[in-house]
Amino acid sequence: MNQTIPALFVGHGSPMQAIEPSRYTACWEQLGRVLPRPRANLAVSAHWYTRGIGVTAMPQPATIHDFHGFPAALGAVQYPAAGDPLLAARVRTLLQPASVRLDQDWGLDHGTWAVLRYAYPAADVPVIQLSIDATLPPSAHYALAQRLAPLRDEGVLVLGSGHVVHNLGDVDWSSQATPAAWAEEFNEQVRAAIIAGEHAALTDYLQLGAAARRSIPTPEHYLPLLYVLALQRPGETASFPVDGIELGSIGMLCVQVGH
Repeated sequence: MNQTIPALFVGHGSPMQAIEPSRYTACWEQLGRVLPRPRANLAVSAHWYTRGIGVTAMPQPATIHDFHGFPAALGAVQYPAAGDPLLAARVRTLLQPASVRLDQDWGLDHGTWAVLRYAYPAADVPVIQLSIDATLPPSAHYALAQRLAPLRDEGVLVLGSGHVVHNLGDVDWSSQATPAAWAEEFNEQVRAAIIAGEHAALTDYLQLGAAARRSIPTPEHYLPLLYVLALQRPGETASFPVDGIELGSIGMLCVQVGH
């Protein structure tokens, strides 16, 4: 029997994190060393936001450079991890009766590979991605994620990649950027609710007030958190391996469920 694998949410930050090490990337690297080694990774990235649900099912997913205006060195990065078509089929079965297409076109976007190239730099752990269906409310995403619970006992690390706080319109590009008060407020609300196990409040996040609405002007970066929280088991702890708010309005909170 495989060891139960934790679930992990990561604030992935700018694509430049992939080639500019920071205290966040040092944490991802450390997690790759200390967590039980998975047989595969299932990533839920903010950057695969679709109508309907897809799961990558190709043997060798491409490294997708889904950004523009960055240095050529970033565009040259490859993360040649294998896919896992059998795991994709398993995910499709677990999510029934939801309709899930076995996707042959997407690959691994930077929300996935920019993190995994630190956690598993040899790219020797297979990776598949599950898309985020833009037509579903947060409660439906949480319910879908609960159906993935058996994967933790099958050696699969579920990785949510996004941001608790993600407001590009309020980014402060100056060298003196400090966290916005509303960003800090919501980040602390989320931490407190996770510690208290208040998943319903985090699922209905718009009811948490003005700081929540400003921190999450669009849902795609927040929803991956729900895929991780939904896998928390009764009595199981959650921890925060690293935290911070960059550029005033980009949250880098990392949440680990289980050990």
